[in-house]
Amino acid sequence: MGTQHTYRVIVRGAWEGLTDEGRAALLSEVERHDGLGAIRFTEEGSLSYDRALKRFSYRFVVVSDAADGEEMAEMIAEDRARTALAALGHGHGELRCSATDMDTMKVNDRGRRRR
Repeated sequence: MGTQHTYRVIVRGAWEGLTDEGRAALLSEVERHDGLGAIRFTEEGSLSYDRALKRFSYRFVVVSDAADGEEMAEMIAEDRARTALAALGHGHGELRCSATDMDTMKVNDRGRRRR
């Protein structure tokens, strides 16, 4: 096993084929999934969507071998999102992912120098 890196991955998609019951279930919890609390990155995933029920996003933290790169982190997050959506029983279209390697991300420390 190589060096481990931490990735933040956003998985985006659109709801498809929602039943009336599915729409009602999503709308009953929309307050939990629409807003600042819904944009956290967690290992289990943080689902966010709004009242329009058109699109959604999942935010994941994925720890993976650095040698496997962002592509592997995206694949892991997409699999987690598919599993979570299937457990909820909601249909979705194609998923798109974007990953950021937090271990190689540069931090702007200009603000610290001024102090």
